[in-house]
Amino acid sequence: MKVLILSCNCGEGHNSAGKAVQEQFLHRGIPCEIRDTLSFESERASRFVGNVHTKSALYAPRLFAIGNQLAERESHGNRASVCYRANASYAGRLYRYISENGFDTVVMPHIFPTEALTCIRRRHPEAELLTCFIATDYACVPFLGETDADLYCIPHEYLRHSFAESGIPAHKIAATGIPVRDRFLSHAEKAEARARLGLPVEGQLLLVMTGSMGYGNVEALLAALRARIPAAHVLVMGGNNERLKRTLRTEFATDMQISVLDYTNEVSLYLDAADLLFTKPGGLSSTEAAVKGIPMVHTAPIPGWESDNAAFFEALGLSRTGDTPLLQADQAALLLASPAAMERMRERQRREINPHAAEDISTLLLERAEADVPGERVI
Repeated sequence: MKVLILSCNCGEGHNSAGKAVQEQFLHRGIPCEIRDTLSFESERASRFVGNVHTKSALYAPRLFAIGNQLAERESHGNRASVCYRANASYAGRLYRYISENGFDTVVMPHIFPTEALTCIRRRHPEAELLTCFIATDYACVPFLGETDADLYCIPHEYLRHSFAESGIPAHKIAATGIPVRDRFLSHAEKAEARARLGLPVEGQLLLVMTGSMGYGNVEALLAALRARIPAAHVLVMGGNNERLKRTLRTEFATDMQISVLDYTNEVSLYLDAADLLFTKPGGLSSTEAAVKGIPMVHTAPIPGWESDNAAFFEALGLSRTGDTPLLQADQAALLLASPAAMERMRERQRREINPHAAEDISTLLLERAEADVPGERVI
């Protein structure tokens, strides 16, 4: 068995999910490589698509939402979508790479490579490839119903119907959960985590995560937190958004209760250190937080599937949210005032979120590879 994971630089969650699955294959001694799908079109195309995704989400969210709505509408058409045709353009180069390097299993935490592999399967029906799509949001993305993979790993059993309704054969759907990396499975005591990070051991500590893009109305949220929970220390993770970090450091330069952090690989430890998390409702980041068992309040979603993520988490009691930064701060204050409410949220996170999704996905694929019956086994 030799595994190729094809991701996409449209948000860091897809890459993180891919790395989580890669870890499990490498633990088992199975060769596994991650590649950026769009680089098979060109490095320039990959950068362009990633930049358009980031900038439209940050600076033109209404346009981003309209794009998602148009994609939803087109996905219900009877002919091959623009998404399929665009990804078919590099399918030949991708197939050569797969063949020349001896990969027999392809894992895809994004719709783009899933479309490309669907094209490869149609052009090369003789190709013996085991293929797996991994959903990284708590919703079925547009165009998935036109794809043809052997296995579709979805975030939760409650979403099985929506994926089947999109056109995915029921026997190909496995409710595994969203895969997270091993580092999120370990837990440090709060005092230990704070000491390791050089943070105050005493007092309430709130963590604000904006995602790798630095999305959201963070300035208004910080102002609301200073008004509602003035004694709390607030740590802000601004991701790769240098403009946002400069703005916050200037605006809150004299406020010793607010610290703006640079991009860090210690997210897991910061989650252990914090009492409560504010995060945009990315599918991967929300899953990581739930696996860590931290009470959370979802901030403004990037229009589209993040709205579905927030609604799903709130409906199951895994998070709270509010329509404005002030209401989000109010929800945080209510949670912090009720240890029982915070523990109920943690208990629901433990009950509803599978921390071992990455291991389960690798096990499913290994079993199918050994049985040599791609696409036939009922989950």
